[in-house]
Amino acid sequence: MDLPPPAPLSERVREFLEKPLYPTLATAGADGTPHQAVIWFRLEPDDRILVNSRSPRRWPAELRAAGRASLAVTDPEDAMRWVGLQVVVEQVIDDVATAREDIVSLAVRYDEDDDESVASFRTQERISFRLRITAVHDHLEE
Repeated sequence: MDLPPPAPLSERVREFLEKPLYPTLATAGADGTPHQAVIWFRLEPDDRILVNSRSPRRWPAELRAAGRASLAVTDPEDAMRWVGLQVVVEQVIDDVATAREDIVSLAVRYDEDDDESVASFRTQERISFRLRITAVHDHLEE
């Protein structure tokens, strides 16, 4: 499957997405049933989004199957300031050791990297995805 081209990010959107915010990721099941989950994420230097989950869970299975999703990232100080992203799966990282390192790095980003949490993450079945942003809906105007 040919992936759509990446959408350019404005500096304003990039700065917003670099913050440790809590986006809602929306996927759809095989029958079209929608599903949402609040997740951790990281904007990578190449403007891809890294997400990670325990395996098996519903949203990663749907993301793998459909190959696309959307994210709504809101400002906790003003919920009317937000960025919507349409994304496609560019890479599935199902190497458990790599995915475990991804969740540990996300835990550091979200200040959830106490010894007990990190030890737990390092025992879990995990999966990561690198997502290409294909459309941006910027609602950050002041």
